Amino acid sequence: QVQLQESGPGLVKPSQTLSLTCTVSNDSITSTYYAWSWIRQPPGKGLEWMGAINYDGSTYYRPSLKSRTSISRDTAKNRFSLQLSSVTPEDTAVYYCARGGYGSNWSVSDFEYWGQGTQVTVSS
Repeated sequence: QVQLQESGPGLVKPSQTLSLTCTVSNDSITSTYYAWSWIRQPPGKGLEWMGAINYDGSTYYRPSLKSRTSISRDTAKNRFSLQLSSVTPEDTAVYYCARGGYGSNWSVSDFEYWGQGTQVTVSS
């Protein structure tokens, strides 16, 4: 019954910032002890965990993406967001938000609830 919905522009120009928002229904992003993640899947490749924001607002990032990634939340609207800066065509992917994981376990296979995903293409 928990529902997540990604939203944001489907096309981003190289060097710009990719911004997406995940709206959560039938659950609260402040509910103990859940974390809220962003995951992406480039064409022909596997799922890649990007980062997460915990129920208490703590953030965690994939080391290879940390310098370009920012995850934030709006608790009043029960939403959390992703910003990925300085994008290149290699950032083209289907982007998902999901509930799951915690401070020392970000295994995507263990995540329980997922949005349907949204295609983001980086192109001029």
